[in-house]
Amino acid sequence: MTKSDNITWQNSKVDKDQRQQLLGHKSAVLWFTGLSGSGKSTIANEVEKRLYENQITSYVLDGDNVRFGLNSNLGFSAEDRQENIRRIGEVSKLFVDAGVITLTAFISPYREDRDNVRKLLATDEFIEIFVDTPIEVCEDRDVKQLYAKARRGEIKGFTGIDAPYEAPDKPEITVDTSKQPLATSVDQIMAYLNEHDYINVETADEV
Repeated sequence: MTKSDNITWQNSKVDKDQRQQLLGHKSAVLWFTGLSGSGKSTIANEVEKRLYENQITSYVLDGDNVRFGLNSNLGFSAEDRQENIRRIGEVSKLFVDAGVITLTAFISPYREDRDNVRKLLATDEFIEIFVDTPIEVCEDRDVKQLYAKARRGEIKGFTGIDAPYEAPDKPEITVDTSKQPLATSVDQIMAYLNEHDYINVETADEV
């Protein structure tokens, strides 16, 4: 619900289909979700690089980066986490309308919040990517020692320690960075985008 009654949605003279036609590919949200240290941002940035190399217009919305500006007034309470994801969902919707493949790298621990973002978009515009990396692997990678601080009680509300993470029920893509190299995860996501006609690029198997 909006707080203002005196607003009207303004339609553009250029629509989403026209923007997609101009760019030469479909737009969608690749929603990376997983524990801290699972590899979400690393994979998202590598996918963006691969898309760029194939002249596909994309942009990564990174969890930390967004908190520097748009969401700088939000903390990490359950309510603030919910609002964080709500805002990102709305921004992602605008990016998709602009014809851009949008990659989001957020823990987004609550299933309901992710499902609410899915509802903002058309059926095929939300691609949930579960980076299903075991917590012990995430802890081993944690150069900031956030998990250790959370276990000592120095950080409260840390996902996977004293705050829940609700794994996706039926993600479109699941990757486990503890079992496959980064390049394989990127190939897996690119193959999905090719197979479902979001993009049309030459894959490694076709070279």
